[in-house]
Amino acid sequence: MHAHHTWTTHSTSPQEAQHDWYVVDAAGQTLGRLATRISQVLQGKHKPAYTPHTDTGDFVVVLNADKIVLTGKKLDQKKYYHYSGYFGGLNSVTARNQLQDHPERIIEAAVQGMVPRNRLGRAMLTKLKVYAGSEHPHTAQQPKPFPEYV
Repeated sequence: MHAHHTWTTHSTSPQEAQHDWYVVDAAGQTLGRLATRISQVLQGKHKPAYTPHTDTGDFVVVLNADKIVLTGKKLDQKKYYHYSGYFGGLNSVTARNQLQDHPERIIEAAVQGMVPRNRLGRAMLTKLKVYAGSEHPHTAQQPKPFPEYV
């Protein structure tokens, strides 16, 4: 008789998760496609050590958010809603105006719609850093170019 052996699946613990930094240039990229790739990197799905219940994801720095591309008639038909906190304070703004005033919000909103709606998803969103221009304050982290294969 052989001793019974149970196989265990390696589950990455938060302590051993290695968080890398990636930088991606949004200029000329399609919003939905870019957001999909960003959300996968934030969730760590591009890693062999991906574990659903652990935040194995990486940081993503997005540059040139103001040069993101929206397809079709989304610039004028897509609306963003935000609540001011006052009575009747739900305001909407078209994608065109959002792109002019707060372009980073367009990418943040798109990625937010793609990560899980739970504590983990919120933790992932804190690792998303979006900037309108081509400058970012994370040079110390030496972000790598975005993985193309995601």
